[in-house]
Amino acid sequence: MTEEEFLRRTKRVALRVIRLVDALPKARTAGVIGAQLLRAGTSVGANYRAACRSVSTADMISKLGDVEEETDESVYWMELLIEAGIVPEQRLKDLVGEMREILAMVVASIKTLRSRNPKPKGRGRGS
Repeated sequence: MTEEEFLRRTKRVALRVIRLVDALPKARTAGVIGAQLLRAGTSVGANYRAACRSVSTADMISKLGDVEEETDESVYWMELLIEAGIVPEQRLKDLVGEMREILAMVVASIKTLRSRNPKPKGRGRGS
């Protein structure tokens, strides 16, 4: 998948999250979880955009780590919506699956970047 395709994919996911959160019941719990999901789910694409503008491999790895964290957190909030009985599992199945696919790709990219650019063995204090 190209960078442009992944940018579009993460933006589509963000738009799906926005629509989901807007459709949640107006109950307090749904609102709190929805706000967390909205923040995390829309951050996935924003952080990937930032990673695309990285100035170094280390910077890219760091920013992709943010993408990984926000994607995993999004899955967590959706799992809570399901397990709390706020949203039926079937309604979120595709979106959760999409987030897990994005998460797997980001983790694979981080591993690839780390394997290509191992940390240099520096000298510690007192060496």
